[in-house]
Amino acid sequence: MQPAPSTDSEGHVGVFDGFTAERRPAPAVREPDSGHAPAVVIGSGCVEIVRALALAGVPSAVVAPRHDEARYSRYATTIFDWDWGLPIEECGEQLLERLLEFGRRQSEPPVLFFCSDQAVMFTSRFRTRLEPTFRFAVASPDLVEDVSDKQRFSSLSARLSLPVPATRVVESAQAFADAYYDAHLFPLIVKPALRSTTWASAEPAKALRVDDLAELRALAQTFRASEQRFVVQECVPGPESAIESYHVYVDGRGSVRAEFTGRKIRTMPAEFGHSTALTLTAATDVRDLGRELVTLIGLRGVAKFDFKRSARGKLYLLEINARFSLWHHLGARVGVNIPAMVYADLTGGRWVSSPTERATAATWVHPKDVLAARRAGVPMLRWLIWAARCDAKAFWAWNDPLPLLAACGAWIREHLPTTGRRSSSHDTGGSPTRPVLMALGIRKRDALTAGASPRRASGSRQRRSRRTS
Repeated sequence: MQPAPSTDSEGHVGVFDGFTAERRPAPAVREPDSGHAPAVVIGSGCVEIVRALALAGVPSAVVAPRHDEARYSRYATTIFDWDWGLPIEECGEQLLERLLEFGRRQSEPPVLFFCSDQAVMFTSRFRTRLEPTFRFAVASPDLVEDVSDKQRFSSLSARLSLPVPATRVVESAQAFADAYYDAHLFPLIVKPALRSTTWASAEPAKALRVDDLAELRALAQTFRASEQRFVVQECVPGPESAIESYHVYVDGRGSVRAEFTGRKIRTMPAEFGHSTALTLTAATDVRDLGRELVTLIGLRGVAKFDFKRSARGKLYLLEINARFSLWHHLGARVGVNIPAMVYADLTGGRWVSSPTERATAATWVHPKDVLAARRAGVPMLRWLIWAARCDAKAFWAWNDPLPLLAACGAWIREHLPTTGRRSSSHDTGGSPTRPVLMALGIRKRDALTAGASPRRASGSRQRRSRRTS
């Protein structure tokens, strides 16, 4: 049985209109009806939002780290560099003043898009001072804090009976080492209650899996001097391809304006890794549970709900991200452009989702998926054919190649030995693309002007350490 179209009170059609028999063609790349307000994209890893907005004819201005790929896109200009790893509590005022200085120079209030955890927390905490100058759609202050802090999320889950795995929040590493755990509870997942530089400097993974009490206590010893809180959580068995997600935009009146569902195909590494291949789906149970949770938590704005499907088909809620994500580029490619819809709503325009035939099967690929696929036993030729047919590709586009070159340059800077020469920042002039461009015999200016005119002219710990999405 096919679900009915999702519409709001004004007849705007949501993504699941794409299930009806009469499908509409993909929308042309076009300017929203509302004019020329700048789109300001803040956070790290924001190139996918820049690409989604570009499909709607909206150029972006970014506030991103120095070597972020979005800074090299022909669809973006850089306002200023910002290290989003800096604590908001200490550096938020400086960031706010620099953003307000830019916003006040614009003829119309810019629209703000936040695409990392730090960026959405900054926007939420400084919303009253940003509002006279910027326009944005963000969840309520309490909800942003509840879903960003694992301890607060645990409390929210208990209060609202959310379908999360069994979770315990402890005040220190010593506390979770001293606690009693039955052997049948293992394996467990341990992660910080709030992402911190203390954890990141010791472990590259967002979380760690521990298989017995000895490993748990060894991990506690690593963080014995840390004052941060930790989450100890039940590990839901199953591959990363069992992680599914619900993506939604809810306007200020509480109407679901656009939605879609998706699933991971592969991650790097294969267990608890970062996404390298994704697909959209027609999972009605994920959609229905997502809608129920939207109502339950009183969501306004955008969000991604991550679930893991057990072997018996039960969906466990892993986390909620109240921000824009890389998935929005994939959705935009098949007519469900959530960033464009937010932009239109906030600037007085109108943007209606027009899902294509690919709205429940489109795929996205990251360059690292070549390694993930090889480790999964996928033949190289088969992977190349599949990757070439993907609807969206991280960093890469024929008419916008520099983000991929920037990513390659960053990899080179990270992995090539530097012994016997000056630091890479001196060798490359601060540009991660320069080593790659020099190897190809291309100047950045030549690369920029090779295509259409750009909008900018300038610019345990080995085996046990496993990443989570």
